Amino acid sequence: MSFRGLEKLTGISHSTLNDIATGKISPRLDVLEIIAKKLEMTISDLYESPYK
Repeated sequence: MSFRGLEKLTGISHSTLNDIATGKISPRLDVLEIIAKKLEMTISDLYESPYK
């Protein structure tokens, strides 16, 4: 999904989504919850980590 599509789905700005994706900022928990809910997945599905 594109940033524009995710922006429309979640209401989170394109610039914020881009900053999160590029590591410029870390997402707040409420932002992760919004994204996960709209994509019908869990927050842990949104990232890769050996500690999941």
